[in-house]
Amino acid sequence: MDKISFVILTWNSEKVIVPCLKSILTLTDQEFEIILVDNGSKDKTLENIKTFLSENPGIKLKTIQLEKNFGTTVSRNLGIQKISEDTNFVCILDSDTVINQEAMTELISVLKENEKNAIAGPHMVNLAGEEQVTAKKIPTAMLKIKKAIPVRSIQKMGEKQERYDFTDGKRSYPAGYLISACWMIQRELLEKIGTLDENIFYSPEDVEYCVRAWENGYRVLYCPNAHIIHATQRISKKKLFSKHNWEHTKGLIYFFRKYNLFGNSDKIICK
Repeated sequence: MDKISFVILTWNSEKVIVPCLKSILTLTDQEFEIILVDNGSKDKTLENIKTFLSENPGIKLKTIQLEKNFGTTVSRNLGIQKISEDTNFVCILDSDTVINQEAMTELISVLKENEKNAIAGPHMVNLAGEEQVTAKKIPTAMLKIKKAIPVRSIQKMGEKQERYDFTDGKRSYPAGYLISACWMIQRELLEKIGTLDENIFYSPEDVEYCVRAWENGYRVLYCPNAHIIHATQRISKKKLFSKHNWEHTKGLIYFFRKYNLFGNSDKIICK
C-alpha cells in the first residue's frame, strides 16, 4: 500500500485546520502520516489541533512549533525532513484545503504512469464553488509587470497570457507550475533535486521548485479529474503594502535573476 506524508503549514489557521485534518482521515486506500508545522500562530490553532488529537488518538501526527513565522520554504523544509523512511509520496498541503480519497488516488495514479512524472496537482474550487486557476505558465518579469499595472485591460491581458487551454479531455496536462496549495510529489524528486529554495521567504517558491523539476528532466502535471476545495486566504492580496507583498516582490526578483526570466520563458521546456 502506498504511503503519503502530508506536510501542512499553519499560521493563525484556527478556522480551517480541523476540516483539513478531518478530510485526511477519510483516506482508506493509502497509509498516511501528517507532519504539521506551525509558524508561530497567535490564535487558537494549536489549541484546536490538540483537541483534534485528543478526539483521534490513533492518528500519526507530528507537530513542529516555531516561535515566529518563517515563511513557506524554511517551514515546509523542516516538515519534509521529518517524513518517514517508508514514505513514497509527499503531499504539500495548505491548511485551508479539504481533500478526498478520489483526488489523492488520481494524483498518485498519474504520477505512477511515468517515472518522470514528479509533481501532480488537482483542480481546485473555493467554498463558493468558484474555480481557482492552479496551473499556470512560467512567469516572466514582463508578465508580472502587466498584471501589476492598475489598468484592468492590461491586467486581463497578463492573466490570459499565463493561462492554459485545458479543454481536450486529457487525464493530465504538463504545466509550467502548479500553486503549492496541494502538490503530490514523488519521493524520488526530493532526493534528486532537493527541497524548497530558502532564499525565497514566501513566494514564488512554488514556481521555482517546478522550474527546477523541469530543468532536471522531471514533469509537472495538472490533473483536472482530481477535485479538492481550497478556501484560499490570499494573504498577500489583503494589503497593498505589507511584509508578505514585500517578501513576494523580493522572491520574484530573486527567481527572475536565478533563471534569467526577464523577457521570455521559452527556454524552459514543459512537455
